[in-house]
Formats: sequence, structure tokens, C-alpha cells
Amino acid sequence: MPYRARLGQCGRPGLRGERGLCQRQTVQLASADKDVRRSARKRLPRHIGFIPDGNRRWASGRGMGREAGYAHGVEPGLQLYEICRDLGIEEVSVYGFTQDNTRRPSAQTDQFRQACVVMAEEIARRGSSLLVLGDDTSPQFPPALKTFRTRQGEGIKVNFLVNYGWEWDLDGLREGQLRSHEVSRLDLIVRWGGGRRLSGFLPAQSVYADFFVLDEYWPDFEPAHLDRALDWFRHQDRTLGG
Repeated sequence: MPYRARLGQCGRPGLRGERGLCQRQTVQLASADKDVRRSARKRLPRHIGFIPDGNRRWASGRGMGREAGYAHGVEPGLQLYEICRDLGIEEVSVYGFTQDNTRRPSAQTDQFRQACVVMAEEIARRGSSLLVLGDDTSPQFPPALKTFRTRQGEGIKVNFLVNYGWEWDLDGLREGQLRSHEVSRLDLIVRWGGGRRLSGFLPAQSVYADFFVLDEYWPDFEPAHLDRALDWFRHQDRTLGG
């Protein structure tokens, strides 16, 4: 009697008994996939800092007023927050604006202050452990955010730097501790806009951070930007001086 081929469990011609073999292979592949994902998660940074730069240049390039760029940075920030939360990142720190930034024209300061309020309130609403870090004795600090000067909520830790200055932070040592003492050491810092500088970003926590720079402007954020940064981070030799 001629041999009649049939499709086995793996979707190819086979004989009786292949079904069990292919099922075992499927289980093994699924287990391998889980191991890869588990290994990748172990290589994730615990704490990432983000410097979302390029808002004004983005707006100017589209024929808008320079102040218009800040409002377009809120939605990318929320998207990035969701991605980090879903990945299981434990802590993120984000630059809102610095004390130096407040020397800009009032049309710009009004816009970035308002953008920070919208961003912080929405992140708190979505579930996070939010701390707003900055000089709240200054009139430049948004009054709506004063309640977040003490960490509020549960979930992924978010440190939002608003009216922050590195000198203001370090001056806390005169009173016994950094003003950013609740913020842990950074593993990775990602900056948009092409700048190769920290701009005073959490100097004490940045001492051993790896620094990844993207040339794209912040309002043009795409999830692939973070993917590139994390892939690069996984290949760094992190000895922490040892």
C-alpha cells in the first residue's frame, strides 16, 4: 500500500508519533522565549532619567512660536511613562524645567509651567508614586504641584524635576542631606535634541549613569527611541568603578 503523507503537529508531512515530539518542541520553544524575556528584563536599568529637549526648535521648524512646542511634549511624556511602567522599570526621573530656564521670555515660561502641571496631574491620575522635586519657595514653582513635594501615590516611582537647580539641590547638604535624597542612583540617562550635556540633571545620582543621546526633538518621540537606548544599555560594561 503506498505511503500517504499527512501533516504532523509541526505543520509538515510526518508519521504517527510525531505529534508528541512536536508538542514537546513547542513547549521547549515557549520556555526558551520566556527565558529570553526574563533575561532581557534582568538587563533593564532600574532607574532611568529623561531629558526631553528640543521643544522650541521643533516648534520653530514648523513655523510656530517657540513657546508652542511645550504643549506638544505632554502626550509623548505620557506615552513614555506608560511604556516604562509596562516594562517594569522601577523608577524614572524627568526634567520639567530648571531654575535657569525661568530666565526665558514669559510667553515660554508660562507655557512650560502649564505643561508641567498637566503632565504631573495626569501621571498621578494614572497611578504612580509621584514626587515633584524643585524649589517651591519661588514664584516660578506652579502652586498646583506643591502637594507633590511630598511623594504621593503608589506604583512606579516618578521624580519630576520642576524649577529644579543643581545648586539648590546640593545646598541641602548645609542642612544635612541633598534635597533630592529620596531619589536613587541613576543607571541610564536618555536625552533628546542632540545635546551632549547633563544640564545640571541630578548630579549626585548621575555619577555612574550611562548617557544615551538622540538627535530627534522631544515632540517627535517614538517608542523605538527607548528601544534603541535600552538595546545600547544592555551592551554596556557596567562595573561601577570596580
